[in-house]
Amino acid sequence: MVAYKIAVIPGDGIGPDVTKEAIKVLEALQKMDETFSIDFKFFEWGSEYYLEHGKMMADDGLEQLRKFDAILFGAVGDARVPDEISIWQLIMPIRKQFQQYINMRPIKKLTGIDSPLKNDSPIDFMVFRENAEGEYSNIGGRLYQEQPQEMAIQNTVITKQGVERIAKYAFEYAKKNNKTKVTSATKSNAIIHSMKLWDETVNEVAGDYEGIELESYFIDALAAYFVMRPESFEVVVASNLFGDILTDLGAALVGGLGVSPSGNINPERNFPSMFEAIHGSAPDIAGKGIANPIAQIWSAALMLEHLGHPDLSAAIVSSIETVLQEGEILTPDLGGKSTTSQVGDTIVEKLKQQYITK
Repeated sequence: MVAYKIAVIPGDGIGPDVTKEAIKVLEALQKMDETFSIDFKFFEWGSEYYLEHGKMMADDGLEQLRKFDAILFGAVGDARVPDEISIWQLIMPIRKQFQQYINMRPIKKLTGIDSPLKNDSPIDFMVFRENAEGEYSNIGGRLYQEQPQEMAIQNTVITKQGVERIAKYAFEYAKKNNKTKVTSATKSNAIIHSMKLWDETVNEVAGDYEGIELESYFIDALAAYFVMRPESFEVVVASNLFGDILTDLGAALVGGLGVSPSGNINPERNFPSMFEAIHGSAPDIAGKGIANPIAQIWSAALMLEHLGHPDLSAAIVSSIETVLQEGEILTPDLGGKSTTSQVGDTIVEKLKQQYITK
C-alpha cells in the first residue's frame, strides 16, 4: 500500500462545499481499494484568515506545504478582500514558488452532458497553459494615480526556457497518448516580440517530434474554431492568459465551469502539484448547498493520476459519467434540483457498484 500526504486548502465561497465532496469520494475509494491510503491535513487559509490575521496564509505556509505529496485546493475570492490580495497572497505564490509551470485542463464532453453547440461531435482535448510567467507576471506599476495623466504598465514575460518546457510537455503528452496534432495559440502578427519568441520556440520543439503535426493559430481565430469545430483539437498549448481564456470557453462548450477540472503541475516533482476546479468561489451561491462538485471531484481524480493511479482516476471519471448519464441527481447548473452532497453521495455509490462488479 502506498501512503500519501495531501494538503487541503478549502478556501473561500463554495470551495469548502465542493472540496468536502471530493474528499468524500477519495475516502470512499481508499476503503474499497487497498493499493493506497491518504492522510489529509486541512489548512484554513483564505479570505477569512486574511480578515483575522491580515494575510492569506501563515508566514511559513509554503514551508508547511512543501512536505506534502499534493495539494487539493478549493477556491479563492471574497468581496471583502481585494482580488490582488486574495490571488497574489495565496494561489499565485503556491503556483510560482512550487514551479507549477504546467496548467493542464481537460476539455471533455462527458457522457450525459449536452453541449450548447448544435454540432453533436465528441469533444475531447487537453489544453496545456503556461502557468508561471506570460501575461500574469507581477511586473509593472502605476504612475500619477488619480490624476488626468495617470498611466499603468503591465509587463508580459515570455522566456525561451518557459516556452520550451510547456511545449515539450504538450508534445510528450501527445506522444504518450497517441495524439497526432498539437495546436499552438499565438498572436505574433500584433505582439511581435514576445509572441514571435513563443512561435519560434514552439516550432523548434516540434522539430523533435516526428509524426506529430504542429498547427498554429492566432488567438482570435482559435477562439472561433473552438466553437466552430472543437472536435478537431487534440492537444492545445497556450500562454498564461490565452490558455486561461480558451479553457473557460472550452468549459462552456462541455457543460460549464462546474464540470471542468485542472491541475497545476511541477513535472520534476521537486514540489507538490496542486489540483483545483477551474471555477471560482461563486459567492452568489456560497453556503446554499447547490454548487456542482463534479469539477472538484474530477480534479481529485487528476491528482490520483498524477500520483501514479490512472486506473483509480478513470474509475472516478466513469462514476461521474454514470451519474450524468442517468440524469437523476444533478445540481441546478445542469438542470437538476439536487444538492452538492447528494451528487457526491451518488458518485460514491456508483464507485461502489464498480468495485462490486469487479
